Amino acid sequence: MLNLPVVDVNQAQLDALVAIAEHGSFEAAARSLHITPSAVSQRIRALEATAGQVLISRGAPCRATAQGEWLVRLGRQTRLLYDEAGQTLTGAGPVELPVAVNADSLAAWFRDVLGTVARWDGTALRLHVEDQAHSAELLRSGDVLAAVTSDPVAVQGCTVEPLGSLRYLPAAAPWFAAKWSGGDAAGAAGAGGAPRWAAMPVVVFNAKDDLQNELLRRYGVTGAPPVVHQVPASADFYVAVRSGLGWGVLPEPQARADLDAGALVRLSGDVVDVPLYWQRWRLDSPRLAALTDAVRVAAARHLLR
Repeated sequence: MLNLPVVDVNQAQLDALVAIAEHGSFEAAARSLHITPSAVSQRIRALEATAGQVLISRGAPCRATAQGEWLVRLGRQTRLLYDEAGQTLTGAGPVELPVAVNADSLAAWFRDVLGTVARWDGTALRLHVEDQAHSAELLRSGDVLAAVTSDPVAVQGCTVEPLGSLRYLPAAAPWFAAKWSGGDAAGAAGAGGAPRWAAMPVVVFNAKDDLQNELLRRYGVTGAPPVVHQVPASADFYVAVRSGLGWGVLPEPQARADLDAGALVRLSGDVVDVPLYWQRWRLDSPRLAALTDAVRVAAARHLLR
């Protein structure tokens, strides 16, 4: 951790560091700050002199070093507080709220949060769509100030609270389920009505998506299915399963209406429950506190406790 004389670190220097981390070069950072590249260089040199360490790796793109990431996060935190204070005193804005949320939550329950934030004046929500198992990295780097994550261990400098579990169900189009029924539990052809798990085409979100494999392992299927379709957008993933491209594990809140209407059928009584947590920076920020309240309300309405 850096041991900095705080009085020698000013917001302009931190803003320059954050701008380089976000835009990847001194020139792009200068354009975003409406100053010259020379002024950006001067601010970074002064900040590195204060820290006694290199804070930016000069490359293509430029990146914050491990030590620099601490100050990038500090810069974003203080910018939030400055922006909130400025909006309160002068009406300046908007206040930006960068948040990480996984695609399934965004499709299944986080939309309630969007509806709440839509009624706030002077607030710009910046969503980073990331897998819930990996969103904690965005907190560590300072890219976001809060995240929906599957990690119950708080990132340093953050608080964590359980939201509930998002339930997933194995589902498919009715004609697809009929076509691939008639196997035993492991998927071998037979006279029964069980899905042929090892043979059925499957839809996955991306390479990080292990939900379908988790279910297959319950039936002793450890190898890759013969056909794997990758659809890296939650709404399109859902449409792909409903259209019969393959089977998939769908969020229960998202699939409920189509299951009731018969547009989808469950392939088994299995469920996959994914516990979700809300991690946020430990800041005395009214806007961040209001966002946290909105997340709690939406999670209580849609997630399992």
